Amino acid sequence: MNITVSENAGFCPGVKRADLMVRKLIENKTDNQEIYTLGSLIHNRLYTSDLEAKGVKAIAFEDIESLVLSQPQKKHTLVIRTHGITKEQSEALSLLEQKHQNFSVVDMTCPSVKRIHKIAQENTSDNTCFLLFCNKTHPEAIGIMSYATGEKHAISSSDDLAGIDFTNKIPILCSQTTENLELFAKIKKNLKKLCTNAIFFDTICSVTENRQNEAIRIAENSDLMIVIGGKESSNTRKLYELCVQACPKTLWIESEKDLLADFPDHAKCVGITAGASTPDGIITEVIKKVMENNELNFEALLEDTLKTLHTGDTVNGIVCTIDDNEIKLDLGVKVTGVLTKEQITDDPTANLHDMFKVGDEVAVFVIRVDDKAGLATVSKKRVDADNSWIVVKEAYDNGEILEGKVVSANKGGVIVSALNNSIFVPASQTGLARGADFSALVGTTQKLKLVEFDTAKKKALGSIKVVLNAEKQAREDAIWATLEVGNHYTGTVKNLTAYGAFVDIGGVDGMVHNTELSWKKIKHPSQVVSVGQEIEVFIKELDNEKRRISLGYKTQEMDVWYQFVKAHEVNDIVPAKIVSLTPFGAFAEVSEGVDGLIHISAISTQRINAPSDVLNIGDVVDVKIINIDDENRKLSLSIRAITEAAEKAAAAEARAAELAAKKAEEEAEAARLAEERAAMAPYIVGSID
Repeated sequence: MNITVSENAGFCPGVKRADLMVRKLIENKTDNQEIYTLGSLIHNRLYTSDLEAKGVKAIAFEDIESLVLSQPQKKHTLVIRTHGITKEQSEALSLLEQKHQNFSVVDMTCPSVKRIHKIAQENTSDNTCFLLFCNKTHPEAIGIMSYATGEKHAISSSDDLAGIDFTNKIPILCSQTTENLELFAKIKKNLKKLCTNAIFFDTICSVTENRQNEAIRIAENSDLMIVIGGKESSNTRKLYELCVQACPKTLWIESEKDLLADFPDHAKCVGITAGASTPDGIITEVIKKVMENNELNFEALLEDTLKTLHTGDTVNGIVCTIDDNEIKLDLGVKVTGVLTKEQITDDPTANLHDMFKVGDEVAVFVIRVDDKAGLATVSKKRVDADNSWIVVKEAYDNGEILEGKVVSANKGGVIVSALNNSIFVPASQTGLARGADFSALVGTTQKLKLVEFDTAKKKALGSIKVVLNAEKQAREDAIWATLEVGNHYTGTVKNLTAYGAFVDIGGVDGMVHNTELSWKKIKHPSQVVSVGQEIEVFIKELDNEKRRISLGYKTQEMDVWYQFVKAHEVNDIVPAKIVSLTPFGAFAEVSEGVDGLIHISAISTQRINAPSDVLNIGDVVDVKIINIDDENRKLSLSIRAITEAAEKAAAAEARAAELAAKKAEEEAEAARLAEERAAMAPYIVGSID
């Protein structure tokens, strides 16, 4: 039988750190002290039972204060497990520490989980939709979700995306640290299809990823695969699900007691892995049980499975001791890591006691290994330098928007300091026009996105322009969501073309065609508007697919025809200027932009051969409105009507004068006769009759 044991099996660094801390608390425990874990420290029944036997009790959150109050004479120490707790619980525990001097909290939340808390808190708002790929009932998931603001959803597959409305939202996708990497990749791929503005954070723990990938490789080459871990452990369940796909004959056990007495004859190759919450002791006992059915030497197998350390490795160590000039690290191997102050910081005044505490996890680079002395010289500065580029690479892979300060400029572009690295932004990606003075950006803080990354050369190219365009697109999307036909805006004319004017209506441009600029025909929009001018416009048409807006500018109040017919009616007499002559009549302008036709028959009371016989272009004459065709916007005018009316009036006036003169004569004659009669009256005796 060939047995392969996963090198990544068992406690992950976070769990190992928590286990080390709890065991130190147990070692230093006084008779007047009680130690608790907030729920099970890790999801392993046997481990939890072992802690309980050593006096460490698992306690529910709601029971903490009552327990502290019931035993005021004792010191109470609460350990927060690696899964972490909710934001509300964290705040409540801080208040409890301030309230009760005999109560203290030791936070052993996994640094990887803490990172997701920070991501959720700093990257979510009312404009985002936070998505967490997780087991929504898992304590880690519940804690993470509490740090997100705005809309948030716990999802378990790509199918869950279909029921979420991302309109006007920026999706933020993270994962529980122990989730399936392959499924997470599928969710990312599908979310990218749904939303072009999604932001991704790869938060599956690298240890989990390595454990899963290694387990799959071992399972693919095994007749029998054994997965060790508690039944309530999420990461162990994921291991089992992955292994059973690669090796149908996969066992999930909690300890060696769950193994059969012997294995099937066909099990010539056996693989063994374990979840992050499985103690080394349980793994060892399982290996022993398997070895009872194998002629291989057990001690040799254990020796083969011991992790070795080599110069150039990067490993995680747990702080064991702290001195003024160095710290000692448990590297999980047979040698102790020595990390000097010079390999930690360039600041000679730095205090290592302030920077570290026992139990902290520190990533270090192995400089030299001395097996005989049992020591390894390691460097944190080297890891920090490499990690800064790892962070840059993660930002590139995740498409993150970075913020940095422009520190210098040259003809080729600018240098931006971001994530403790210098990132070059080419001239074409600065967002400035060609030929612009790039030095104007020096000293300013800019947002940028990485567009190229060379891992080998540790070089990155960034783009300010991409971010500016994305922000502009986001603003336009928000504006487009409010646009409706008929909406009125005060816009600014941005530029003119031969066919119309482009107007900014508050972040998006619309086009006012020449025919919409004026009621009269114009050759160029500059006849009506100028660049920079503010004008009142309204939306006539919207093309959401092509993102085109047709605007209207002219209104009825601006219509000279409307204004003219509103102020005049048929039979009104108005002055008119002759603007053109034709064989059939003359066109006369009665108001700016409003013309009417004087038919040849309506020009003169006398017969004429052509309008030019009596009229010239430029003549100003009085005309009478004889018809208003509002539908076709036409006026019929007449000079003859005025002339005829004048002639009739003159004739009537002459007749009236003639009648008045005749009447005057008659009245004068009557007066004369009356005067004569009066003169003769004394001489008349009787009636003549």
